[in-house]
Formats: sequence, structure tokens, C-alpha cells
Amino acid sequence: MLDENLPFHSNPSTPKLVLPAGACDAHCHVFGPAARFPFAPGRTYTPVDAPWETLVALHDKLGLSRTVLVQASCHGTDNAAMLDAIAASQGSCRGVAMVGPDVSDDELARLDRGGVRGLRFNFVTHLGKDADIGAVRALAERIRPLGWHAVVHFDADRLDRLAPELQSIDLTLVIDHMGRVDASKGLGQPAYGKLLALMEDPRFWVKVCGAERITRAGPPYDDAVPFARDLVARFPDRVLWGTDWPHPNIKKDMPDDGALVDLLARIAPGPQALRKLLVDNPTRLYWPELATQG
Repeated sequence: MLDENLPFHSNPSTPKLVLPAGACDAHCHVFGPAARFPFAPGRTYTPVDAPWETLVALHDKLGLSRTVLVQASCHGTDNAAMLDAIAASQGSCRGVAMVGPDVSDDELARLDRGGVRGLRFNFVTHLGKDADIGAVRALAERIRPLGWHAVVHFDADRLDRLAPELQSIDLTLVIDHMGRVDASKGLGQPAYGKLLALMEDPRFWVKVCGAERITRAGPPYDDAVPFARDLVARFPDRVLWGTDWPHPNIKKDMPDDGALVDLLARIAPGPQALRKLLVDNPTRLYWPELATQG
């Protein structure tokens, strides 16, 4: 039986924190509508419909003007819903796709024209079979000429095995959700040490979102904030942040996206850190043509 997802927050708060112009939600999703963009038959969960129009309204409320959509496993390698949203955005949205190992060069070129700037690979138990590391290496060779990167989503307990394999890939790699460490174990835990060791390699970036995923205490995520703040302080030029809307696979305490924005005052204190996290860094990775103009 497929897991059924909770509905996203029906009335998120308006953040107290005013975000800088050009702020980007660098990790969120669109799902469906299923009647138009069916979910993958082999999915492990069924999300609620979460269309582009609803996300745009949320971003307007939160003070976010740019978006990076990340393909999720429930849509598999059919990136149609994401590409449709990018096309509707008039340049304010980019994407991270999922593809099969036999994807054609023509399809990669089509995705590039459609605003895709990276591929995502899952190594998370609840999302099914791990990505094949050999296929990841082969695809990395093929997407490097496009200027793309790879996003890697893994459980923290996989790092012993995964770290050397990831380090062997000659590509920029972005780590999802702070490596899904267990926030209750504190900054001194071995898994976090392994994450920091990976981040010493300048090819690695990390998303400091996912407080609601790594917490064990629940809202307001006091146990998770120190990890995000530490990563921003250590690696200010290689951190990204996103809402993760509509929060797939959250089993309780559906996040208030306005409250997640307000956490940024603790995660990236000060205007310079906040601007790097929300504006400068996503621009370099997803809109490099604008970064070079600046």
C-alpha cells in the first residue's frame, strides 16, 4: 500500500523577516495535478496535488521571487510537470531533473533548453532502490559539458559507504537537507563530522533546509537550527536554502512555511549571510549568466 501524504499547511503565516530582493527558494516541488501530470506507477508515496499556481501564491506571501524545482520520486523520470512550471515562470524558475541511465543526448538537450540545470540522485531508504553509482558517474560525464551539477539525497547512515564514491565524481554536487543527520545527536556526532569532511572539498555544496526532517524535537526545530547555522558560518559561499514545499513524507506537524522563513534569522544572521544564502549562491549555480553580468 502506498503512503498517502498529508496536505500542506492551509494558511501559512506571513514571515516577520523581510527577505532580500531576488531571494530564491532553492528546494521545492510541484506535484501534479494528477489529472494532467500522472504520478509514476512505481512510486513509494502519493502526494497531494501541489500545482505551480499554488506555489507562486505562497512565494508571493513569503517574499520569494525565484524558484528551483526539484524533481521528486513520485513523478519518477517524467519531468513534464516541472518543465511546464518552468515555462510558466518566464525565467524566474530553474529545475533539477531525474532521468534514467539510458537517457538520450537529445533529451538532456531538451531539458537544458527547458531550464534544467542539474540531476537528482536518491540514496534514501523510504524512496526505494538506491541510484546506481556507476550510472551516476556516467551521467556526470555527460552533463558536465552542459554546466550542470548533481543533487544527492541520502540518509546520514549511508555516508561511510557513499562518501568515497561521491568524492570520485568530477562534478559539483549539492547535498540535500543537511545530509539528513539526526539533530538529537548534536554537532559532535560522527555523521555530521563526515558531512563536514565532504564539505571541505570545494566541489560540494549543501542545502541548509530540512529542519523539519532532521528534527527530533519538532517545531520550532531548536535542535536542528545549530546544524544549519554552523554550515552557513563554515561554508557561506556553498550553501542553499529552500522551503521543501509541499513537504512530502512529513508524517506529523506539517510545517508552516512562514515560520520556516523566520528561522533564517537564526540560520543566516545578518544581511550579508542572508544575501549569500538566498540570492548570490543560487544565482551562481542556477542563473550563471546573471552572475557573470554582475
